[in-house]
Amino acid sequence: MFGKYFILKNYSHSIKAISYIYVLPHKIVRFMENPKDQAAVMRNRLQEREREQLQILSICKALSEALTRKDFHNVITGLKQHFLFEDFILASAEEGQKDYHIFYQFTSPQEFSKVYPINDGFFHLCIETPETVVFELKTVPEKKNRLPVYLDSVHNKGFKNGIGVCLPEIKGSLNVLFLVFKNAAVFSRESNRTIRGMASQLSITIRNIKLATAFERNWEELQLLKNNLSERKSQNIAVENQGFHGIIGNSDAMKKVYELISQAAPSESTVLIFGETGTGKELIANAIHKLSLVANEKMIKVNCASIPENLIESELFGHEKGAFTGASDLRIGKFEQAHNGTIFLDEIGEMPLELQGKLLRVLQEKEIERIGGKNTIKINVRIIAATNRFLEKEVAEGRFRSDLYYRLNVFPIALPALRERVEDIEVLAGFFLERHSIKIGKKMKGFSKKALKSMTLNAWPGNVRELENRIERAILFANEEIIKEMAFPETFRIETQNPESDLYTKTLQEVEKEYILKVVKKCGGRISGPQGAAVLLGLPGTTLISRMQKLGIKKEHFLS
Repeated sequence: MFGKYFILKNYSHSIKAISYIYVLPHKIVRFMENPKDQAAVMRNRLQEREREQLQILSICKALSEALTRKDFHNVITGLKQHFLFEDFILASAEEGQKDYHIFYQFTSPQEFSKVYPINDGFFHLCIETPETVVFELKTVPEKKNRLPVYLDSVHNKGFKNGIGVCLPEIKGSLNVLFLVFKNAAVFSRESNRTIRGMASQLSITIRNIKLATAFERNWEELQLLKNNLSERKSQNIAVENQGFHGIIGNSDAMKKVYELISQAAPSESTVLIFGETGTGKELIANAIHKLSLVANEKMIKVNCASIPENLIESELFGHEKGAFTGASDLRIGKFEQAHNGTIFLDEIGEMPLELQGKLLRVLQEKEIERIGGKNTIKINVRIIAATNRFLEKEVAEGRFRSDLYYRLNVFPIALPALRERVEDIEVLAGFFLERHSIKIGKKMKGFSKKALKSMTLNAWPGNVRELENRIERAILFANEEIIKEMAFPETFRIETQNPESDLYTKTLQEVEKEYILKVVKKCGGRISGPQGAAVLLGLPGTTLISRMQKLGIKKEHFLS
């Protein structure tokens, strides 16, 4: 009696040899196909393989010519029709590192700064085996919150199947290709052979793009440095009346400051600017940024004194959605916004003590964590800080961390008070007269000798900011084209017969408190309005009230 078994092996659309097996009572005899049919099958196979090889060569040629992310994206767009993928993701890590990053994602082809641990259950599985790894995302609903962001995004779109392929290592760079499909069945053996055939060129192309990008960045930095050096040579630190990058003054004291700016700007070192209030610390920070290698990037400014203590951490480092009550959206902090640029932390001495430790970590580790976040975010930021406090005294009295102070004080720049650069007062006065005359709409020609002399004899506790406000006020009240007199509070008039007055032995806060009290008392306790102290001080009413609260000035102090 005969028995017949038909065996058909279908390797994804290509039919392999068909065999018939006849079973006899005592032996098995195998009859092969007709030799002509067998030759036809083999010929078809060879033709298919030849087409595959030509296709691989064509893809590799296109990849070899891609030197930018845009070129690479165009090549991958052309491959989508062939492989029928929903997403094409390339993950990359350098040898010896514990983290990897996404080099490219088809559905989101921008640069990524986020990093992931290599042993996250996806990347390391691929690099530990030469075989293709199949991921069934639909089987891990409980694991969804632990999915990397790039896989979580495709999972949310309903793409349930993915494969991972380890690409050949190139110069210590480990790369993994993830392909995501609606249905993994579309990834055939032919597709797998094509991926394997182009794998080496993929790794080479990734390295080429990284090198080309680094070259372009270095070239831009060199050109910027060259331009900055040329600009400095032309200036030759001989500053004319138009100023040094927006800073007015040509005194010896300011020339020393300009030299320090020129030395600090090209480096990446942290700069600490200190000086009395109103000396122009923000202008110095602007000049350093403009002359730096990251002048074309953002400069983010933060006034640490103007942000409430309960919000400053979120303002600096950001927060995740739902991190606390009221956090309805993801917030990107100032440090992330300043990535690859500069962040200016004004009034750093006002930063709460508990937040100083987190800032120290940012300075040392170059990474942050958003409030409510689980992952660290690498940042590359040039930090410039400023304060009008004596930080050494703050450290001694326990209000400022010593380790943070020493980390900030890498390149200190001390700004002279206006009374220490008297020769600049006339130049500054002329500059502010021209600026505010245009703004106010009055035609002013200058100052009388009496007005200029009174300005040079004044102590200017508010420094350049006070000078500007006084000149603006003088223009408003002027009835002629020449400002003949400048009015100053008696408290700050320098007595020429006793220049070493007790005024200069007081702390800045004591002087400021005493000054504000006398002005408020002179105005009969009125803060705002036309006859209020805020007008005389050249400040908004809300700012004056805030400053009085900080200095501990209460109603009974000036209404008694």
